Amino acid sequence: MKIKRGDQVVVISGDEQGSTPRRVSEVLDGGDKLVVEGVNLVHKHVKRGHPKSPQGGRLRKEMPIHSSKVMYYCEKCSRGVRLGYRYTEDGSKERFCRKCGAAAGSVSPARAKYAKK
Repeated sequence: MKIKRGDQVVVISGDEQGSTPRRVSEVLDGGDKLVVEGVNLVHKHVKRGHPKSPQGGRLRKEMPIHSSKVMYYCEKCSRGVRLGYRYTEDGSKERFCRKCGAAAGSVSPARAKYAKK
């Protein structure tokens, strides 16, 4: 999966469709599921005496959503886009926006094998 923790994403399907860009707080199941801030909120009913809520009640909690329901948000394009991988001049691997070509962060360090000569 090309989306990592801390990336800005846009939800493209479900109840939160078309919302503003949100930050990914956690990646689960090898990238299949994501926990996105403010998306898929549920109420967890907690019994009195629980360490998180000694008086009991309902806690608001973010649940995971499938990674196919989100797209990476490119700040240059100002919309959700697909990501790709490419090698740079020095041989390091990076993610990039497939629409505008803007870099979205490095994935692996430089390797002489992939450096452009």
